[in-house]
Amino acid sequence: MKLLRGLLVFMCVLLLGTTSLPNTQNYASAAPAGGKVYQIGTDVTFAPFEFEDVNGEFVGIDMDLIKAIAEDQGFQYEIKPMGFNAAVQALEANQVDGVIAGMSITDERKQKFDFSEGYFESGVVMGIRNDNDDIKSYEDLKGKKVAVKTGTEGYSFAEANAAKYGYTVVPFDDSAQMYQDVVTGNSAACFDDFAVLKYGTEQNNGLKVVTDPEPGASYGFAVRKGQNQELLKMFNDGLTNLRASGQYEEIKAKYLGENAETSASLSRWELVKVSLPSLLKGLGNTLFYTLISLIFAFIVGLIFGFMKVGRNPWLRGIATVFVDVFRGIPLIVLAFFIYFGIPQAFGFTMPLFLAAVLTLTLNAAAYVTEIIRGGIQSIDRGQMEAARSLGIPYRKAMLKIIIPQAVKVMVPSFINQFVITLKDTSILSVIGLVELTQSGKIIIARTFSSFDIWLVVAIMYLVVITVLTRIANRLERKVGHNG
Repeated sequence: MKLLRGLLVFMCVLLLGTTSLPNTQNYASAAPAGGKVYQIGTDVTFAPFEFEDVNGEFVGIDMDLIKAIAEDQGFQYEIKPMGFNAAVQALEANQVDGVIAGMSITDERKQKFDFSEGYFESGVVMGIRNDNDDIKSYEDLKGKKVAVKTGTEGYSFAEANAAKYGYTVVPFDDSAQMYQDVVTGNSAACFDDFAVLKYGTEQNNGLKVVTDPEPGASYGFAVRKGQNQELLKMFNDGLTNLRASGQYEEIKAKYLGENAETSASLSRWELVKVSLPSLLKGLGNTLFYTLISLIFAFIVGLIFGFMKVGRNPWLRGIATVFVDVFRGIPLIVLAFFIYFGIPQAFGFTMPLFLAAVLTLTLNAAAYVTEIIRGGIQSIDRGQMEAARSLGIPYRKAMLKIIIPQAVKVMVPSFINQFVITLKDTSILSVIGLVELTQSGKIIIARTFSSFDIWLVVAIMYLVVITVLTRIANRLERKVGHNG
């Protein structure tokens, strides 16, 4: 029991030191509109339009723009950081009130969303590694791979011209991954919006631009079709006022002008030092969601585990279906279904906290059920028969004889499930959970230092999992010794 208490104390210390619940930022105006706080989805890996600075604040053209418009129009909002695709799905499912994420206004999107007036004119360009002198035009891409970010104009342009120029499209979820694929030589080029790629080259992302911008659509602020029209009107009115006052041009110049800010050149140690607070915050979320989910998973798994070894065939059938369903659905699909699918189907908003915990709980509970079933059934059936022949009731025999022995068999599997669930939290970044892995992505989107940040993230996972595994292994030996 001392080791168990030690394990819990260790986890609590980590949580108290690092945890912050879902990473959002609130912005209040002087005159809030009816007290409502609008939920605004965005993609914080799309510099210079939205990204996180060294202080953990969301900045960029879009972030500064929505902040200035909110102050001008007097409304409150909360930023919900997601990937671009997740933000669009969240808007479809009514999980957010609006999206500002460098979202191009297209005829297809107009079928589902209402857009503001365009606030930025985009255009697609081609980027290649800065030491590549062989590729000068689209014709030079024949037989090569081209990296693109899903959901962007660059992706649409790449798909539309793939057959014409004979290249293969390789999709990625964020710009930093796309750029890195070109830098490492896996892809010959990438297509991206001019402002985004230009900003990246100025931050030393290892690329250069070799084509003129292709005509593109304007960026707009989006709300679900027919809904939140008051928010859309406030955005348009605020944008008009910002343009008239000159503040709009000031915001653009801050990131794209001749004197635009650039990231300071940091040594590896300095980079790690300034990134550590964000990574620790992400680690806190990872541990928090792992612990909460496993507590509920154990309770649910215990119920279904006993149902599966019980004598009632109906209960055994229900438990079998539960295990088959939630072990058979990939975690990422389950997360999308719970966070986007269910709210859209039934017309309600689901908190990110609930969706994340529910996803991890159901997935882990299916495996815990099998761990409990396997542990109980590993005990020789003769022991139960002997107990019953001595007049001991079934329930008492299970609690006093079978389960204590089964626990020794289950402990290694429980430890393994803990580690698996801890690592599975990284998948939930697709619905906006900013845990350790997503924290690393956000930092890389600003610094383009993939090797250094991923090395630190890997070490943090390794240290936590190693420490917890060592403590749990000692607990396992202690349980076996006491038995």
